[in-house]
Amino acid sequence: MTSSTTSGGLARFNTLQERAAFAVLHEACASRAWAERLLAARPYATADDLYAASDAATAELTATDLAEAMAGHPPIGRPRPGDPTSSREQRGMAGASAELKEEMLELNLAYQGKFGHVFLICATGRTGEQMRDAVKERIGNSAGREREIVRVELGKINRIRLGRLVDLAEEEPGGPVQEEPGSPVQEEEA
Repeated sequence: MTSSTTSGGLARFNTLQERAAFAVLHEACASRAWAERLLAARPYATADDLYAASDAATAELTATDLAEAMAGHPPIGRPRPGDPTSSREQRGMAGASAELKEEMLELNLAYQGKFGHVFLICATGRTGEQMRDAVKERIGNSAGREREIVRVELGKINRIRLGRLVDLAEEEPGGPVQEEPGSPVQEEEA
């Protein structure tokens, strides 16, 4: 997604009070350091500037910051009850068979046991089977390799969430609204 001018949603984000802007950013990514870096760089002239700042902030996250960001994501196959973002992000597993959901639970537990954090993947366009295959593949990684993959996946998720923030803030003066069918922004995984 590219933008060469400040959209209404981005302009609204730029003018939010600091506390409100921090809350919006912290909801997009649970890393306090990431949110503070993006907040400090306001105002953004374009959405691309916001995305670039997000990419830079994600690249600079320490291991502790990355752990904090991952703690904000529920395991695949277990979205947070009553949380529309979590449900949307988990959409790829929504129609999965009971067997696949059980397998994902076991794989999530094994992954978390090995790495000490939730399996994180950007699930845009992925099926439950593709996510299962990804966790099976990634569970063999070293901790260092997996941390870098997680950082890349987190960056993708952050960009999608910021895109929703910028685009959807235009639709409702009070802030982001639910995605409409056919929206160009698809689900992301947490």
